[in-house]
Amino acid sequence: MRRLRCLVNMVAVGVLLAACSAPEAAPDSIVTRISDTGSVTIGIGVDQPGLAERTVDRHIVGFDADVARFVAAELGVAEEDITWKETLPSEREEALASGNVDLVVAAYSITEPRQREVSFAGPYLETGQDLLVRRTSTHLTDPESLAGNTLCAPTGSTSAARVKKRFADTVTLVEYPRISECVTALLARRVDAAIADDTILAGYVAENPELLRLVGKRWSTEYYGVGLPKGDHDGRTAVDDALRAMIDSGSWRASLERHLAPSGIEMADPPEVGEL
Repeated sequence: MRRLRCLVNMVAVGVLLAACSAPEAAPDSIVTRISDTGSVTIGIGVDQPGLAERTVDRHIVGFDADVARFVAAELGVAEEDITWKETLPSEREEALASGNVDLVVAAYSITEPRQREVSFAGPYLETGQDLLVRRTSTHLTDPESLAGNTLCAPTGSTSAARVKKRFADTVTLVEYPRISECVTALLARRVDAAIADDTILAGYVAENPELLRLVGKRWSTEYYGVGLPKGDHDGRTAVDDALRAMIDSGSWRASLERHLAPSGIEMADPPEVGEL
């Protein structure tokens, strides 16, 4: 009888230890892959001053870059083991589905159509779409004044999708792969305005205040998330935890004020991670 009680106690202890131990991530999760390799490949923009920009010495700097580095560190990846890949708006879903990147941190708005193709952690930033115009332009004051004008937006962006849905019959839409190409077209007077999130556009105003300005009227609300392969629930949970840690530590606010506040746009409070 005493031996039986000992066996029962040993089984009970084993059950308790199993219950207290952290569950392992699924074999196909990016958490498992990152743990196995000690590295991560992150899709990001490279032409968005303040958010993510490649410097002349090949470093990626900006708020999105800081978010990506913090998440990577929380997942156990040192900065030198991050591989950065420019991922255009039109390429993000395919890059995740093909495994070309593990995560996308690239001003990636969470939308229902995208959620059918990828999983999102976050959100980690609230923003909204605005118009970038030449400083001398006075006829564009809000979305209702767009009729008859030529707009530019990156291919695959929510901005291009909204223009097609809302203004298809009244404006001409020009699409380029990168927002920087839209800004070049605007400065060259080939288009009347560039449309994107104000967090993206404001960096160009900060760099060219004598040439460019924001109209200053958001006409949508966007929430940026970290893109993961579709169905990676363990990965989403891990990245959500990392984003909460960044916000709670003060690193989120410090990065926002360092990279985006100088552009003059309104600094929002962090959204509730996991709310979308």
